[in-house]
Amino acid sequence: MTTRRNTVLGLCSYTHDSAAALLVDGQLAGFVEEERLSAVKHDKGYPAKAVDWLLDEAGLTRADIGTVAYNFTPQNYLRAIPGALAHAVRPTTAERALPRARSFARVAASTRQRLTWLAGNFPNATVRPVLHHRAHGLYAFAASGYEEAAVLVVDSLGEVQATTIGHARQSARGCAYRIVHALDDPASLGYVYGAVTEHLGWRRGDEEGTVMALAALGDPKRFRALFAKAVRLTTNGFTLDHRLIALRVMDRRYPRLTTAFTALTCPPRRPEEEIAQVHADLAAALQERTEQVMLHLARIARERTGARLLCVGGGVAMNCVSIGKIIASGLFDEVAVPPAAGDSGTAIGAAAAVHLDRHGDLPTGLARACYLGPSFPGLELPAKPRSGMTARRLDDVAAFAARELAEGTIIGLFQGGVEAGPRALGHRSILASPLRPGVADRLNSTVKFREPFRPFAPVVLADKAADYFTLGQEAPFMSMASPVTDLARQTIPAIVHTNSTARVQTLAPRDNPLLADILTAFAELTGVPVLINTSLNIKGKPICGTPEMALDCLAESGLDALLIEDWWVTKA
Repeated sequence: MTTRRNTVLGLCSYTHDSAAALLVDGQLAGFVEEERLSAVKHDKGYPAKAVDWLLDEAGLTRADIGTVAYNFTPQNYLRAIPGALAHAVRPTTAERALPRARSFARVAASTRQRLTWLAGNFPNATVRPVLHHRAHGLYAFAASGYEEAAVLVVDSLGEVQATTIGHARQSARGCAYRIVHALDDPASLGYVYGAVTEHLGWRRGDEEGTVMALAALGDPKRFRALFAKAVRLTTNGFTLDHRLIALRVMDRRYPRLTTAFTALTCPPRRPEEEIAQVHADLAAALQERTEQVMLHLARIARERTGARLLCVGGGVAMNCVSIGKIIASGLFDEVAVPPAAGDSGTAIGAAAAVHLDRHGDLPTGLARACYLGPSFPGLELPAKPRSGMTARRLDDVAAFAARELAEGTIIGLFQGGVEAGPRALGHRSILASPLRPGVADRLNSTVKFREPFRPFAPVVLADKAADYFTLGQEAPFMSMASPVTDLARQTIPAIVHTNSTARVQTLAPRDNPLLADILTAFAELTGVPVLINTSLNIKGKPICGTPEMALDCLAESGLDALLIEDWWVTKA
């Protein structure tokens, strides 16, 4: 078989949020996170199911892959070793200096082994490692559809980079992308946020959003001075105080926070332990400092690039309150965050980097794209798809769903291709009326099985958004927290968080015709073009990528019904 050198398989694998993306002849053919098919949340294994689906959809085999793009470069981990050894002469970091150096060398070696395995698994492919922050940045820029932008990437760790500022420009001559400023680990905002998330009893790398929600219930004054000291702003960015935030060693045996930090705050909270005011205050101070640092980095990006548009990527880009603060600052005319801003999206970014290096331009099919995963057209269900369930086919799906929502039914929505990234955007969603009393409490307690203080996001028709939200720009991927209007406070308080914001999704009919029709019909019935939109999953499980996963969600939760394509499924 002749190898197709114009096929590029992008991979995020072996760390967390494994995913795969495929370019065929310069066009994005698809992308999916492994968890959506394996049902293992944050699946970190090789994304076998994702790769198999992509190849099957494109009519290819592993032998047809010309290039495998991987989202880390092994040699760049070694850059941390000289700096790690320099920490040996500093009293606050001396004990961790050699373990840090060894841990970075070990990860470099394991990354090389992964590349070797990939080369053996794709017999005709060249394996290309891509700098992690370059993958983040290129994906963020390509997804925005902008012609020129500053690109701010903030995460826990690439190889050694933890923050980068890039400048991207797309023209008829091609695309140019360069990193103009970088902060290397240990100056890592994602590291700090993850450390405090873990200290507060939630899973690092998974439940930072819970801490962000809890922050609205706390008073940042209590620990404001502590975080100003722990994360100090500088002309070029920020630094960490290792008397409070321990020097990173890539080994779980080494805690991220020091005994001094614990003594000045609170003991580590166990997951089953009651949440106290001290925990909310600590979350509030962490969130406040995160917003200050992100705004500071955005100012540096504006100064270093001169661009009027900003793209933000990396795990910290999922901190929607910080993104809202950047928008409100007026530093940029508009801000864009891609749907898969975290590591899974670097599968697309790595493939895009290989294409850019080879052809001088970006692949097509990335701009504003989010419904990129498996779909199930022509789905047929039996009258009783599960024990205790009944299914029937609907004629006017949107009108029927809108009536049910207006009457208080909580509906799981499964249609089309699965979304990229952690936000349900109307293809794998749970929908509910924001007008029903107690709906948020019911969703948290009987459907999602999560903390009662967690807010629920709204989806609104884009041309009606200004009536309820003051963001002042589109938010198609639910990645920005917006202040709300008086009308929203009065009519739909269920979607307003304690801090008077909502993580809104603005919906254009062209992007999701069925959900737009449901919103329109719901507005005709109620006068309000807004619905609660949360992800089709329960706590601890990933967003449902397959019909079987969706039926499991209906069976295991307090959902009233599941709208799966044009099938209406209910429990007896």
